[in-house]
Amino acid sequence: MDVSELENLRSPDDLRTLSPRRVRALAEDIREFLVDSVSRTGGHLGPNLGVVELTLAIHRVFSSPRDSIVFDTGHQAYVHKLLTGRQDFSTLRQRGGLSGYPSRAESDHDVVENSHASTALSWADGISRARLLAGDTDRYVVAVIGDGALTGGMAWEALNNLADSPDQRLVIVVNDNGWSYSPTVGGLARYLDAVRTDRNYERVLGWGKRTLQGAGAPGRLTYDALHGMKKGLKDVLRPQQGLFEELGLKSIGPVDGHDLDALDAALRSARGYAGPVIVHAVTQKGRGYVPAESDAVDRFHTVGKIHPETGLPVVPSRFGWTAVFGDEILTIARSRSDIVGITAAMPEPVGLAPMAREMPDRVIDVGIAEEHALTSAAGMAFAGMHPVVSLYATFLNRAFDQLLMDVALHRAGVTITLDRAGLTGTDGASHNGMWDVALLRLVPGLRLAAPRDEETLRTALREAVAVSDAPTVVRYPKGDLPEPLPAQGRMAGMDVLARAAGDGDARVLVVGIGPFATTAVDVVARLKDQGIGATAVDPRWVIPVPAGLVEAAADVDLVVTIEDGLVTSGFGAAVREALAEQGLTVPVRAHGIPHRFLAHASRGQLEEELGLRPQDIARDTAAAVARDQQGIDITSAPRPSTQP
Repeated sequence: MDVSELENLRSPDDLRTLSPRRVRALAEDIREFLVDSVSRTGGHLGPNLGVVELTLAIHRVFSSPRDSIVFDTGHQAYVHKLLTGRQDFSTLRQRGGLSGYPSRAESDHDVVENSHASTALSWADGISRARLLAGDTDRYVVAVIGDGALTGGMAWEALNNLADSPDQRLVIVVNDNGWSYSPTVGGLARYLDAVRTDRNYERVLGWGKRTLQGAGAPGRLTYDALHGMKKGLKDVLRPQQGLFEELGLKSIGPVDGHDLDALDAALRSARGYAGPVIVHAVTQKGRGYVPAESDAVDRFHTVGKIHPETGLPVVPSRFGWTAVFGDEILTIARSRSDIVGITAAMPEPVGLAPMAREMPDRVIDVGIAEEHALTSAAGMAFAGMHPVVSLYATFLNRAFDQLLMDVALHRAGVTITLDRAGLTGTDGASHNGMWDVALLRLVPGLRLAAPRDEETLRTALREAVAVSDAPTVVRYPKGDLPEPLPAQGRMAGMDVLARAAGDGDARVLVVGIGPFATTAVDVVARLKDQGIGATAVDPRWVIPVPAGLVEAAADVDLVVTIEDGLVTSGFGAAVREALAEQGLTVPVRAHGIPHRFLAHASRGQLEEELGLRPQDIARDTAAAVARDQQGIDITSAPRPSTQP
C-alpha cells in the first residue's frame, strides 16, 4: 500500500506546504490507512472516513496547537491524530497504545477527550471567552460538531450564549452527515435534510464554489462578500435555511465537505470574520469504503476486527446481552400495549431496533438528549404508559437530575436499562459504565437489578416493568453472554450459586454482582482448597440492599462483595452501611473499581490491574480470615493485587 504522502507528513506545518494535488493524494492515503489499520484493531471507522477532507482543510487553514481544535464527539479525531504525528495505529485502543479519542496525554494538539456528545461548543465558548478576556485576540478555536450532536440540548445552550458574544474568535464546523450512531432525528435533522435535498442544492454549491474560486487567492473573499452572495440566493433557498443566522450567528454554506478547494475557501472566509461563524459542511459517513457507504444499519460506526476487503467481522459476534434485551423487550411489548421504548440516538446499539421495526410508533428516538428522555418518560408514565429508557450506562450520568427530580420524586413507573455497565475497557475512561450504582444509591425509592446471565436478565426485565410506582433499573455489561449459571438453591431470598464446607470455623459469604457472580463461584472453590468454608450468592436486585442479605450476613464471619462499579459508595459500601444500621459488626471486604479514571485496556487487563480476578479476591479473603483469627481488624478496604 502506497502511503508515501502520509509517511512524509510529520506535523500540520508540513501539510500547509503541499500542493492541492498532493493534498488530494494524501486524502486517499489516509483512507487506505484507516481501512487497513482499523480493520486490524477495531475502532470508529465510518465517522473518520467521512471527515478526511474536512480535517485536512481545518489543519491547512488553522495552526494547531496555537489554534485549538475541539471535536464533538472525539471518535471522529483519527485523521487529526494522523496529521499531528501519531501514525502508529497498531495498538489503537489497546493498553499502551493510542486512545480512540483525543487525549491530552498523547499530544498538545488535543484539547478535550470528549466521547460524550454535545459538549464541544461549550468548551469552545469557554476557551475563546478566556482568551478574549486575557487580550489574546489572534488565536482561534475551531469546534467540529456533527448534526447528531446538535440534537443535544447543551449544544443549543452554547449557541444561545455564543450568539450574544460577537467578539469571540470561534469557528463552528457543522459536520452534517445525517447520522449520530443512527440516522439523526428531530426538527434539526429535518431542517438540515431540507438543505441537502433541496432541488436547488447543487446549484447553490456550484454557484458558491465558483464565487469562492473567483475571489482569487485563498482568504481574499471576505465574510461580508460571501454573506452578500448568500443574500443573492434568497430566491433559490428556502426561508428556513437561515436558521443559524436567525439565532444571531453568521453562517457559511452548505459547502461540500469532500471538496478541498471549497472547504479551504469557506474556512478562510470564516477565519477572516471577527466573531463566531458557522461553516455548514455536508459529508458522507464511511466515504471511500464501499462496505461502509452501503451499510444501511451503519454497523461501520464502530467495528471490531474485520476483513478489509469485505467489511465482514473476523470473528462473528456471539449472542450478547444487548440482543437478549432486544428480544425480551419486544416479547413484553407484544403482550403489554403500555410499553414504550425510548432511546437517545442509539436504537441499534442498545437493542431497541427490533421493537422499532415491528412497532415504530412505540419506540421514540429523542436524539442525543438523555435529559429530555428521562423527563419525557416521567410525563409518559403520568399519562398511563410504562416507558423503558435504554442507554449506555456512562450516558445516564447526564440525566441524573431528571431521574432524581422528575422521575423518582414523582414516583414514576419508568424502567431504565443500562447497557455496557461496568468495565468496557477499550473505549477508555469516559465509557466505562462504573458510576451508575454509586449514583443511583442516592435516589429514593429506586430499585436496581444486576442480572448474571441470559435467564436472569429476562427475569429482571419482566420484574422491572411490573413496578408502576417507582423507577427501576436493569444494568448489564458489554459483549457476549456468559454460560448459564443456574442457582443451586435459595437462601434468604437470594440465589445460592455455590457452597463449600471448610476445615475450620470460618464462614465467608461471597456476593457476586452481575458478571462477577461467576467470579464469586470461582472464589468459593479456591477458598475450599484452602480449607475455608464459603457460600457464593447472587441477590440479583442490589439496590436497596436486600433484607435477606443482611439476614444471611448475621450468620457469617466475613462478607466479601465483588462488583464492576465504584467501590467507593458502591454496592459493597451499601452492604457495610446496611449491616451497621442493624447493629451488626460483621466485616465487609468490598472489591470493585477504585475512585479514579481508568486508562483504556481490555477488560481482562483491567480486572488484573484492579485485583478483580478470582485468584486475587481469594488470596485477599484468605489473608483477611487469617488476620481475623489472630484478632486483627480486617474492615479496611482491600488493595488491588496484580500478582498471578
